[in-house]
Amino acid sequence: MPSSCRVCGREKPSPGDVHCSRACAATGLDDVDGGLERAIVALLMARARGATICPSEACRVVFGDVDHDHMERTRRAARRLVAAGTVEITQRGVVVDPSRARGPLRLRRVEQLVEPARVGRGRRADD
Repeated sequence: MPSSCRVCGREKPSPGDVHCSRACAATGLDDVDGGLERAIVALLMARARGATICPSEACRVVFGDVDHDHMERTRRAARRLVAAGTVEITQRGVVVDPSRARGPLRLRRVEQLVEPARVGRGRRADD
């Protein structure tokens, strides 16, 4: 699995790189970025399993409004959460590659698959 840029969450050009571009290297992360990630997770946790949110919802929570720069920052936060295995990015209900997604997105919480406990067919412990 390719590694992701620490700032924008996009696929990096090579595994040894920390960032995908000079722009990301110059930008860095701050408390607002962490706030966006927390807002995305909180909104998804408040929804039913399998429900989605629009990134603009998290943008409004953190910034109070939605503009182009704020939305791009929110999308970067979503891509970082994808890289962490916390959320999925979907378009028309289909999971898409966050590095290549263009246009309207939805975010969905990743459900951890838990294997059901196996029931033994051998002797009981009290036999």
